Amino acid sequence: MSDCLVIIPTYNEKDNIERIIRKVFSLPKELDVLIVEDNSPDGTAAIVKKLMAEFPERLFIEERKGKLGLGTAYIHGFKWALKGSYNYIFEMDADFSHNPDDLLRLYDAAKNQGGDVVIGSRYITGVNVVNWPMGRVLMSYVASIYVRFVTRMKVMDTTAGFKCYTRRVLETIDLGKVRFTGYAFQIEMKYTAWKLGFNIVEVPIIFTDRTLGESKMSKGIFKEAVLGVISLRWRSLFKKYKPIRP
Repeated sequence: MSDCLVIIPTYNEKDNIERIIRKVFSLPKELDVLIVEDNSPDGTAAIVKKLMAEFPERLFIEERKGKLGLGTAYIHGFKWALKGSYNYIFEMDADFSHNPDDLLRLYDAAKNQGGDVVIGSRYITGVNVVNWPMGRVLMSYVASIYVRFVTRMKVMDTTAGFKCYTRRVLETIDLGKVRFTGYAFQIEMKYTAWKLGFNIVEVPIIFTDRTLGESKMSKGIFKEAVLGVISLRWRSLFKKYKPIRP
């Protein structure tokens, strides 16, 4: 068993799922993969199960009863990972917007450069986004500025979903109390880790919008992120965070 687990949530990703799994397994570093599958009607789960015979003890699937939200999918995956012996746990999309080759750079930053949380950052060296409409680029970039302003968190890409957590971070955060389920989940996890004193490192990546399948972004998800940041900051004023010891 590898010391690294890549968690990939899926809903209707039949066009991408086999390619992304094979690409991760082709990397020189051995990585296990957990698919958290939300009952996709397009047959995504069947493709994964077929591949499990080819990659025994490296590819796993956890099936849920429906589309329950990105945040809950990752929490499910984190809890699954902590039952094993994984020391580095990754979040990654199935649609190749996150380049699997960059997993190695995130791993290096966590293992060798002191990163407790390592972010594949679109904005640490400018704006590194490909194939997004200008309106969406501006929305995402301004959202990160807004989050930094409200939370005072020193992270350039606050909404990033391509990350590596060390085991210690996920063992320290009370996963049962993580509140948000959409993109605000990504902000909440970073903010909580930061408040607990963990070292957050940003590694520059190039984010490329999906070419196959449909985006899961919606107005409701964006609204949760905007309003959720205010709620997150407000609640933190009345919450005591016990900083971790070196």
